[in-house]
This record gives sequence, C-alpha cells and structure tokens, in this order.
Amino acid sequence: MFGDYMKKVLIGLSGGVDSSVAAAVLKEQGYCVIGATLFLHKEDELARGRDISDAKSVCDKLGIEHHVFDFTELFASEVKDYFVNSYINGETPNPCIVCNKKVKFSALLKKADEMGIDYIATGHYSKITQDPVTKRMLLLRPSDTGKDQTYVLYCLSQEQLARIKMPLADYTKAEIREKAESLGFDNANRPDSQDICFIPNGDYASFIKNNTALGFEKGDFVDINGNLLGKHQGIINYTVGQRKGLGIALGKPQFVISKDAKTNQVVLGDEEYLFSKRVLVNNLNFIPFEKLNGEIKVTAKLRYRHKEETATVRMIDENTAEVVFEKPQRAAAKGQSAVFYQDDIVIGGGIII
Repeated sequence: MFGDYMKKVLIGLSGGVDSSVAAAVLKEQGYCVIGATLFLHKEDELARGRDISDAKSVCDKLGIEHHVFDFTELFASEVKDYFVNSYINGETPNPCIVCNKKVKFSALLKKADEMGIDYIATGHYSKITQDPVTKRMLLLRPSDTGKDQTYVLYCLSQEQLARIKMPLADYTKAEIREKAESLGFDNANRPDSQDICFIPNGDYASFIKNNTALGFEKGDFVDINGNLLGKHQGIINYTVGQRKGLGIALGKPQFVISKDAKTNQVVLGDEEYLFSKRVLVNNLNFIPFEKLNGEIKVTAKLRYRHKEETATVRMIDENTAEVVFEKPQRAAAKGQSAVFYQDDIVIGGGIII
C-alpha cells in the first residue's frame, strides 16, 4: 500500500540493515525520505563512528539527506539514570522500552516537527494500522514473528502511532538482507545488535558503579524464611532467576528469588519459589482503548524472549493492574514489563512492581 506521494518522512538510521532497507522501501513507496542517526551515548566511540558512516553511505546510495542528532543529554537523564536507579532499587529494568518511549520516538517526532516533516519511521519489525470502527491506531505483530519487536513498543501513544511508519512489517529478515545486497548496501550482512547499546561489554554492574557515587556494600544472602545463608557482593550483581555466579555453595542449586534494596538482602531458594501465577503492574498503556474497564483475557509475556501464556488482566485501582496467569510463570522480575496480546494485536502493558 503506497503512502501519500511526497509526504516527508524522517527515518531513524542506526547504521544497521533493517533501518537502511526501511528507508529504501519508503522511498520506493513515494515518500520524501530524510535520514537521521541519533547520537545517544559515548560508551563505544568506534561503534558510533561505524554507525554514522554506514548510515551516511546508505543515504548517499539512496540520494537522500542525512542528519546526525545529538541526544546524549536526554539519553543520559531518561535512560541511563533510569537504568542505574532501577538496579539500585533492586529492580531489573528494560532500558530499550524506556528509550523508545522517552527518546527515540518522542525526540525524533520533535525533530520532525522542527523540520516540517510529516512522519517518522524506524526499521522495527512491527505493524501499525487503524481500527476502522474506533479509529484508534493499533500495533500488531509483523509477518516474521521470529523478529517480532512489539514487546518493546507497547508504550507508544496514539499520537505517536499516528505519525510513525514501520515499513518492514511484511518482510522476513532473509528478505531484508537480500534487498540490502541488491541495493549495494555495505551493511547487508552486518550482524544484529544483541547487547544493551550503552554497555557493549555486558558488564552492567561496573557501568552502574561507574555512574553513581554510591557504594554497594556486601549484604546477606537469606532463605525464604529469612535465615542467614552467607554474604553477597552487592545487590546490583544479582538478578531474579539467577543460579550461576552466586559465589556461595549450599549443596544444591539455589536461585535468586528476590532482592530487597532496603535491607540489602538477596533471597535464595529452590527453583519452585520462582514460579507465581499473579503479578502486579503499573505505568500502564493500552492501545486499542484508552483504559481498561472490568477485565480482559489476553496472552501475556514477562520478558522479551518469554513465551506468552494465557492470562486475565484486571484493574485493582486507577493506576495498577493485576495479571493472573492460568499457569505459574517463572521469575517475574520487578522493573521488567508485562505485555498483553490478543492474537496479533498488542493490547498494552505495564511495569512489573
């Protein structure tokens, strides 16, 4: 389906193959495409230079403008600080969700407004459409469900969805790479990014220590009854569900069941204690409707790679919902997001508390 001829689109170009092909597809659809690479952090100067170079090369091949926007201050305050504070408070945050909500889409839309541009676009594998009856914008899974990225997009608003183009909804990853090769893009076979972008070595504990003046003192490992088991090396070094690297021998496998930042305790126990049917969520965002009245049957996932399971979502007060699963779920971690679906439609989601 072709867009409005010569409407302007500002596309976020990461330097990767997905956003590059997305730019090409939009141009083929008749849009006036402008490329934008977002400078978000300074942790990996070499990778940043490569990203900008690859994005500019794509823009040159497509014959479109290329801009670099410095969002380092915004990213630091909205994403890095959130990440650090969440771990300090004993949570396990998902920085990509916060980045999408408060930086990538909101900041890119603001730039689009300043430049007189109609839409923004990304290379996410997701589909945006409009409900013909309610006229609300909807977010759906892509055709290639193996690349589904809707989990990290559930927090987008109606105003944002109405101005976002995601042209890769009907492509598979293999088709994207083939198209990139046919267009002569140098990044056609570039591997997908896997790590948190501002912690390229994966050592999040060191990142947190380097970005706060706080010290992380040793504390107590305790069992589920509060009995002392030993000493931990600082609460930020552990995540719910973790088994390896605990640094304590108890004669049988033990898992991190929970963390308490106030008491500086890490609770260990048998794996069975990781399972629960009920989680609470706040910071809710619903997409097909403004707010939830009563309850709704959904499938829900508690992590990006988590298998969805049938659940019922109901509001328990104005800002908090209860998610009750039919089957017990493993390692629901505070700070992660629970995201709800009905078939291919994203119903919404919230932060686990």
